[in-house]
Amino acid sequence: MQTTSHLLMIRPVSFTFNAETAVNNAFQVAGADRDAQQKALTEFEGLVRLLRDNGVDVTVIDDTPQPHTPDSIFPNNWVSFHQDAIVCLYPMYAVNRRLERKPGIMQTVGQKFRIDATLDFSTYEEEGLFLEGTGSMVLDRDNKIAYACHSPRTNLAVLQDWCQKMGYTPVTFTANDASQQLIYHTNVMMCVGDAFVVVCLDALPVAAEREHLAATIRTSGKAIIPITLQQMNHFAGNMLQVENTNGEKLLVMSSQAFESLTPQQIKQLETFNRILHSPLTTIETNGGGSARCMLAEIHLPPI
Repeated sequence: MQTTSHLLMIRPVSFTFNAETAVNNAFQVAGADRDAQQKALTEFEGLVRLLRDNGVDVTVIDDTPQPHTPDSIFPNNWVSFHQDAIVCLYPMYAVNRRLERKPGIMQTVGQKFRIDATLDFSTYEEEGLFLEGTGSMVLDRDNKIAYACHSPRTNLAVLQDWCQKMGYTPVTFTANDASQQLIYHTNVMMCVGDAFVVVCLDALPVAAEREHLAATIRTSGKAIIPITLQQMNHFAGNMLQVENTNGEKLLVMSSQAFESLTPQQIKQLETFNRILHSPLTTIETNGGGSARCMLAEIHLPPI
């Protein structure tokens, strides 16, 4: 099933600009906010409240001051949870992000959900090879497709290994931003819902890859909702479709992303799901990630 009503979120204690990730994350802005932690915490609590008020089950775990993990607010990069009670752990590009894999988090999740097996891909870090979870991969869970753009954080050999073990087919391509830099994470340029895909096809410079991506999406039975490079820069690709405990589909995004959409795009998206948006400016500017990055979907069977 593509969507879930269960999410994991990590409450930050030391959120700040991370120089280790900024080397290949063009969405980050150095020195953007002197009070980043407090403002990020306010934005975090606002998103949690919005989700819970709309019937989504959110497991919130407090980060710890030590070890220092400035990007802990983005758990979807180091862990993913799957319907067959499998947890996957991922190799992270930035050394200080590897510290986010804290045992206490898995213990807390394991108190509510069944975990039968853990596939640990983090050993690839020793070879300098990386695959940053559902940041690197945008998953079509129903059709078992893993979409991924080439990046220093997305190694194709690791991707192939993950797909083989999890039964997915990889669909890979080159994607650039307006400055012709590689897009660091696939989930800033596309979002897969149950019946639609939001995607910045303009980011693909190779025509054959662009056509293949569009054809794959159409063959999967999903409608394409294209966004522009400018909209992508406002995190319009960084959305996540979830559902509430009543089974209602919801599309979660930041207010910046929502405000970048045209009325026609909003109308089209609302034919598939209700839209929820919350201001995340501090998190987006300093962290270079948005709403989707903050949400780790829990597809594990409840205990």
